[in-house]
Amino acid sequence: MFTSRRQLIRATAATLAFSGFSRFAAAQEAEVGGYRSEVAGYGPLRRDPAGLFDLPEGFSYTVVSRAGDPMSDGLVTPGKMDGMGCFALDNDRVALVRNHEIKPSDSRITAFGPGRALAGKVAADRVYDRGDDGMPFGGGTTTLVYDLRRKTLERAHLSLAGTSTNCAGGITPWGSWLSCEETTQNKGQEAQKDHGWVFEVPSRGKGLADPTPIEAMGRFRHEAAAVDPRTGVVYMTEDMGDGFGLFYRYLPNDRTRLLAGGKLQALCLPEGADGDPRNWETPYWAVGDSRAVHWVDLDGVDNPYEDLRYRGHAKGAAWFARGEGVFYGQGEIYFACTSGGPAGGGQVMRYVPSSREGQAGETGGRLELFSQPTDIAVMEMCDNIAVAPWGHLFACEDKIGGINFLRAITPQGKIYTLGRNAALLGGDTATNAELAGVCFSPDGTTMFVNIYWPGMTLAVTGPWASFKA
Repeated sequence: MFTSRRQLIRATAATLAFSGFSRFAAAQEAEVGGYRSEVAGYGPLRRDPAGLFDLPEGFSYTVVSRAGDPMSDGLVTPGKMDGMGCFALDNDRVALVRNHEIKPSDSRITAFGPGRALAGKVAADRVYDRGDDGMPFGGGTTTLVYDLRRKTLERAHLSLAGTSTNCAGGITPWGSWLSCEETTQNKGQEAQKDHGWVFEVPSRGKGLADPTPIEAMGRFRHEAAAVDPRTGVVYMTEDMGDGFGLFYRYLPNDRTRLLAGGKLQALCLPEGADGDPRNWETPYWAVGDSRAVHWVDLDGVDNPYEDLRYRGHAKGAAWFARGEGVFYGQGEIYFACTSGGPAGGGQVMRYVPSSREGQAGETGGRLELFSQPTDIAVMEMCDNIAVAPWGHLFACEDKIGGINFLRAITPQGKIYTLGRNAALLGGDTATNAELAGVCFSPDGTTMFVNIYWPGMTLAVTGPWASFKA
C-alpha cells in the first residue's frame, strides 16, 4: 500500500507544487488562518478533537509526558520543554534526553516541586550551581525511557541539575546528549558559578550526570550542537536576539572525550567581516547559492567580558541572525537562523565540510543558503531542527505571536506542513507556544516533539513511508 501511494505522490508532487491543492485541501488550510505548503507532503491538517495538535489524516499522537507529572526518582517533571534527542536502547525502547529552558526566576516549574521542597533528594555533588538562597538552579535535562511498540513511558528522571536556561543541544555518535546553556549569567550575579556552557549527559544513565562544563567549547549563549560522526567536529550555534551571532566549530583533542580539550573556531566567508549572509539590508545571496568558507581560531573562550563574538567578527567571522537548531544530515550540517532573510522570517543554511575538515591545509568547505521562505504561511522563524531517517529536514517554529507549526523541507528545498500547535487556537488569543525538540526514533517509526509551554512531549506515528520524494 505504501509503495503505490508513494508512486502516486511522486507522480503528482510537481503538479501540486505549482497548481495548488484541491479546493477541499485549500479550504482546510484556510480554515484556521493558517498555512501553505509548496509540495503536498502528507496532505492537509485535520483538526484535533482534543484541541492539542493537528496532524494529517492517518497520523496520531500519544502524550508521553506533561509538566508536573511525578517522575520515577521522586521528583516532578519540569516545564519549559525545549531541545531533545532520541537514542536507541534496544529493538523496542528509546531514551529521550530533554532540555528544560528554566531560568533562576522560574522557581515554580522546576523538578523540585512546590517551594522546591524536593531539592534535598538531589546529591549536592551532582548540582552544578545554586542561587543566593542555596537552592539548586532549575535548568537541566530529564531522561525518559519510552516503549515504541506499546506506546508507553516506562520511567523518567532528572539527568542534569543546577544549570540554567538549557535551550537546545545535540546528540553524539557515542550516545550522549550535549545540553547547551543559552545564557552568560556571571558568577556573583545571583549565581555562584559562571554560566553559558555545554554539558554532556549519557543517554543510558539512570541518575544525574556529572555536571562538569566543557569549557573549551566556549562560554556564550549556546543554542544547539551537532557532531559530524566522520570527524568528531562539533558545530554550534549562538542565539543572540540582536541577530549578531557567530557559527562555531570545536575541534576536540579526543573525538570521544570532549572534556579533553580542543580548539574553538568561527566561520568566515570569502569577504571576511563584510560578508553578510543574513540578507537583511543588502542581498548577499539567493537560495541555492554557496560560498567557500574558512575558519578563524578564537582565544579567551571563557569569555569573561562577553565579547567573544565581537572578537571573532573582528577576525573576519560572519554574523548570523539568531543561530538556533543545528543537525547533521547525510554528510552535511544544517542550521537554522531564526530571524534571517529580508523580512526576518528565517533561513536554513547547509554547510558541506571539507574532505580535510579541521586539518592543516583544509580547503573545500562550503556554505549554502538552503532555504529562505518569503511567504510566512509557508514557514516563519524556524528554530529546533532534525533530519528524519529518510532525509527530510523537520523544523519547529518559534513565532513571536501567532500560531506555531511543524514544517518539513524535502532534499530539493520544498517546504510542507506536518503539524500545528492547536492549543489556544482562535478566539481573542490567536497565538500559542513554540514547538521544540523535534527528533525521530532511529527506526523511523516515531517522531517526538515538545510543546514548550506549559510543557508536553508528544510521540507521533503514522504513514511516514507514504511520502519520501
